[in-house]
Amino acid sequence: MDQLNLNPALDFLHDLGTRIAAADPLHEVLDEIVEFVADLVSCDSCFIFVLEGDELVLRASKNPHPEALDRLKMQIGQGITGWVAEHREPVVLPEKASRDPRFKIFSELPEDAYEAMLSVPIVSRGRVVSVINVQNREARVFTSREVKSVSTIGHLVGAAIEMARLENEVTQLSDKLATRKIVERAKGLIQRELSITEEEAYSTIQKQARQRRKSMKEVSEAILLAHELKKGSSRPVS
Repeated sequence: MDQLNLNPALDFLHDLGTRIAAADPLHEVLDEIVEFVADLVSCDSCFIFVLEGDELVLRASKNPHPEALDRLKMQIGQGITGWVAEHREPVVLPEKASRDPRFKIFSELPEDAYEAMLSVPIVSRGRVVSVINVQNREARVFTSREVKSVSTIGHLVGAAIEMARLENEVTQLSDKLATRKIVERAKGLIQRELSITEEEAYSTIQKQARQRRKSMKEVSEAILLAHELKKGSSRPVS
């Protein structure tokens, strides 16, 4: 990046740092990175796959993909994205990207039919944390300057992505623990009121959740609320 063009990059890094300090959700951090990279390298598509365990999960996209976002996954070594994560090297394909023997086509992503592709690893503390994919409908040459620019951004945001991912994991774990406590309370209540076993109480909540197409947390909250209302109505009026 030219010295004259440093302001947008500095603004981006400042905004990103502010988001991390404020513990913003992972998606918001990734969306900002996608927006910046898409402006930096003129492209028709930009994806970020985040490494979670042994899988690369699609977590951000320039184009809307509600059916694939957070659902599309691939193993390390699978497809070009997986190859980049495994070898920690960028892949530059100026044309006929889908004909590369490493390429894996996903029906959910029409961008897989695009001609040109640039895939760059994002590394933090010597470990790949995610991969940025840039694609263009028409064949185009990615200059060494563009490859270096995206790689540099990858190095700069690697720690930010890892911190946001860990924060996201902590939030999810807290939500799971909170849900478990609510389900346990509802299960205990059903056990006492119906004189059934713990397994039967759990199955009752599970069955109601399926029938009502609700989560077990929602069903458990409804059971606890109904119990509280029942207790309130049975109290004598002074």
